[in-house]
Amino acid sequence: MEWLLITIVVLLAVLYLPYLFKTARLKKINISNIPKEGDWANLSDGNIFYRWFHPKKEHSNGETIVLVHGFSTPSFVWGGLIDNFCDSGFKVLVYDHFGRGFSERPGINYDKVLYVRSLKDLIDDQGIEGKVHLVGYSMGGPIVGYFAEKYFDQTKSMSLIAPAGFQQAMSGVNSWTIKPIIGEWFWHVFNNRIYGVGRMSETAYSDDPLSINEEEFLENFNKQLAFKGFTESLLSTVRHFNLLDCRRMYKDVGNLDIPTFVVWGKNDGVVPHSSSENLKECIPHSELLTIEEGTHDITYRQPTEVGKAINEFLLKKT
Repeated sequence: MEWLLITIVVLLAVLYLPYLFKTARLKKINISNIPKEGDWANLSDGNIFYRWFHPKKEHSNGETIVLVHGFSTPSFVWGGLIDNFCDSGFKVLVYDHFGRGFSERPGINYDKVLYVRSLKDLIDDQGIEGKVHLVGYSMGGPIVGYFAEKYFDQTKSMSLIAPAGFQQAMSGVNSWTIKPIIGEWFWHVFNNRIYGVGRMSETAYSDDPLSINEEEFLENFNKQLAFKGFTESLLSTVRHFNLLDCRRMYKDVGNLDIPTFVVWGKNDGVVPHSSSENLKECIPHSELLTIEEGTHDITYRQPTEVGKAINEFLLKKT
């Protein structure tokens, strides 16, 4: 019996040590950690990082685009698209979801209610009047959709880049890895494997001059890993936000007749291009651009083509 207890204690220690190694040096994010180019907005759930980009005054068309990023990669992912929008006269607002980038990591459920509420709160906090153009990437697609469904009067258009909501399963996630206690241990110990640090891009090479290369991507992505709550926010999202089946929402939004543009990579290995057929059934009036050589990372690996297409669509809606 004594040997059994010793064995159990040793086993628990062996399991706990890698978790401790991964978490002990994490720090709580504060305002001194955020880039000087942006700021914090104090919203109902905490402080969220945002940044504005403005067109030259003489070119402004008075319209606003809000860019909504995906599951784990924060707002730097939009870097190659922003100038295109500003050059056409749009004001552009980007932000990091709670738990990501330079936003706070509140200890709450990361569900669709939180993501929609934080987008609504930010728009109100920034005093944006009238309708906005929403652009959502991957998980940002359902967030934009749920927002448009609830706040139709504030939504002028939707542009969806490889939107989630039609998958059979989430890539790299098994049901047992999100169980209580097991999930917290697994997601910290194997975080590199789960969200792919070291192999962030499906696209081996991009000749787009505006693309974010692998080295730049990792440098920017890894900044958020220094702060407590990033991994917890991802795990909570998987537990509480159904990103696999959003058909009902997309159908409801399709009935609202909101102008909708969709961009998808033909070789997307995360949210398969075949899902575009399902989305078309839900939103029959939507327009689709397929990037033949594109994968799930088209936002930052083919930003010129993606940005130009969305920009042309938006200019027709101004």
